[in-house]
Amino acid sequence: MTQIAPPARRSSKNPVVTALRFAFRVVCGVVILLDELVRPLYRPLIRRIAELRLMQAFEGWVARRSPYLVLVLIGVPYIVVEPLKFLALIGIANGHGKVGVLAFLLANLVSFVLIERIFSAGQAQLMTLRPMAWLITTAGAVRASVVSWLRLAELKARLRVLARWARLHLR
Repeated sequence: MTQIAPPARRSSKNPVVTALRFAFRVVCGVVILLDELVRPLYRPLIRRIAELRLMQAFEGWVARRSPYLVLVLIGVPYIVVEPLKFLALIGIANGHGKVGVLAFLLANLVSFVLIERIFSAGQAQLMTLRPMAWLITTAGAVRASVVSWLRLAELKARLRVLARWARLHLR
């Protein structure tokens, strides 16, 4: 499998471009930080679901599909789930807390389980499509850069120590 290198950084003297790049990094940082902090909570659930025979059969089926079908299999739930998350947040803001939180959690569960399992099973096929290979490689590079920049490993280690201390001292 050929790796496609992420684009080289270009320096810009345009303050609007610089501000947009900074805003993009901040948004990416917040999303990645939240994902990294929440991932340990849902990782056992994903592991259990991945062990189900039905899910293993589904992943095997996905792995044998064409790259374009895998793209559709990821895209359709994504197109449904992402707007649902936004609508759930609007519902929460408009005073429909229980329904909004339930819809938000359900949308995230579908996102974590279904989309992640399809992506895992079909990643090899997606990497055969040049634009997808570039996107996956670039997203991985951005994630690695943000994780490094935020020192997430160090932050997570400190949070684990703090959680242990709290469990021992706040009984």
